[in-house]
Amino acid sequence: MRHGHARLLRAAIRPHDPHGEGTATRERLLNTAIRLFSQRGFEHVAVRDICREAGANLAAVNYHFGDKLGLYMAVVDVAVGIALEVNALTMLPGTIHSAEERFRHYVHVYVGQLMNVDARTSWCHELIQHEQVDPTPAANVFFEKAIRPRIAYLGGVIAELIGCPPDDTRVSRSVAGVQAQCLFYRPDPFRVAVLGEWPVRGDSPRAVADHIIAFSLAGIRAIR
Repeated sequence: MRHGHARLLRAAIRPHDPHGEGTATRERLLNTAIRLFSQRGFEHVAVRDICREAGANLAAVNYHFGDKLGLYMAVVDVAVGIALEVNALTMLPGTIHSAEERFRHYVHVYVGQLMNVDARTSWCHELIQHEQVDPTPAANVFFEKAIRPRIAYLGGVIAELIGCPPDDTRVSRSVAGVQAQCLFYRPDPFRVAVLGEWPVRGDSPRAVADHIIAFSLAGIRAIR
């Protein structure tokens, strides 16, 4: 993930700059924007804040990104690229793996990413969380490019486990149930303030994933 993230950042940087200063400024702006937007959300970050912390003048954002929204969409592009890499990690080919093997693999990888606060993907989840509370034009980009493909994959696996078409209501409800269980274990200040360590209590991502898998498979078998 580290190399993939670096590659995506390089791709987002303006390519040709004989002196290197323009490229360096753009990279500083982008990296600062990633940090501030993921911490506070789009509406609560000013261009002045980004430029001050990036050591750039106010005109630099307009020059490199057009405006604040252009800079934000550049951040979103990086986040979507990372999310697609994570999506690829959660998916196994159906030609050589059973539906249950694919389901187990999906949950283990997904829960591991959600619970690892030190992962390079953690800021992406924070950015998406802000979008859920206060959507911007990036909301549809996130959903269509990053979230929908993963949900469609999980739906296909669950449909195979149930033995029904993907558009069966049991599939969509099961997908929602699995996703809700996984997302509940993502670090969340509100949950910690209200519930403390419950229900995690030091559990490892593998232990949490194993429980979600056992619970979900039992439910899926019951509605087949």
